[in-house]
Amino acid sequence: MNPWTDRHWFLLAVLAYGAATLWSVFLWRRGFRRHDWINYTILAVGFLFHTWALLRRGMSLQHCPVRNLFEATAFVGWSLMVAYLVFGLWPRMRFLGVLVAPLQLALGVFALMPALDTPSGPIVQTDRVLESLHAATALLAYGAFGLGAVAAGLYLVQAHDLKLRKLRAVMALLPPIERLERVARRLAQTGWLLLGLSLALGSRLTPPPGTYFAGDPKVVWSALLWIGYATLLVWHWRGLSSRRFAWGLVGVFAFVLLTFWWTNLLSPLHHP
Repeated sequence: MNPWTDRHWFLLAVLAYGAATLWSVFLWRRGFRRHDWINYTILAVGFLFHTWALLRRGMSLQHCPVRNLFEATAFVGWSLMVAYLVFGLWPRMRFLGVLVAPLQLALGVFALMPALDTPSGPIVQTDRVLESLHAATALLAYGAFGLGAVAAGLYLVQAHDLKLRKLRAVMALLPPIERLERVARRLAQTGWLLLGLSLALGSRLTPPPGTYFAGDPKVVWSALLWIGYATLLVWHWRGLSSRRFAWGLVGVFAFVLLTFWWTNLLSPLHHP
């Protein structure tokens, strides 16, 4: 019998994210305008372990592994890594790994708490593929939102340093402010489109007996989140300052982190 379970492989991913976090501390001290490939490679190795862990869990369950808090947290982290690794193919975007690494480490340590990995109920057989697509697009949206919030946070640090005329600190550490604003906006737009697709796919699912889409806490929460990002993007397009837009992205994603697990627990559809 193979002693290596999906949780063991996920632990290896968390250890790789820990190594990337240590390297990120080193980069912080040197400044991370450099297009560092070492951090990107370490995170990519962690992502491979992470992907294999989710594949093993998904194959054993025969559906997308998002039915308890361990699975959902692991998938959110995986989605964030997908967004980072794709954007990181462009060397000028690779600097985001300095903040992605500690975030991944925190999510991984949290996910490994034994109390989160509880048995989940069955899903409707005919909806397996559709449910997997619905879950995957939603969690990819959260990954894009998270990476956008990271870029927005860096933008705010850069804007603060410029306001205080800390030009030496700015030149030593952070990438150009225009690039940060552009990256944050595009990631928010990508996440908004993915979340809208997820809601559309979810509306076609057959709910389990005794449950309903209308009024379900997670469905309502997701719709409000979609409306919130739409409002923020339209407001920015109509003249909201980049600084306030960045604060909005950070604030909305903080709301996501604080309420995601809570709405999952309250939702009969997502936590049977």
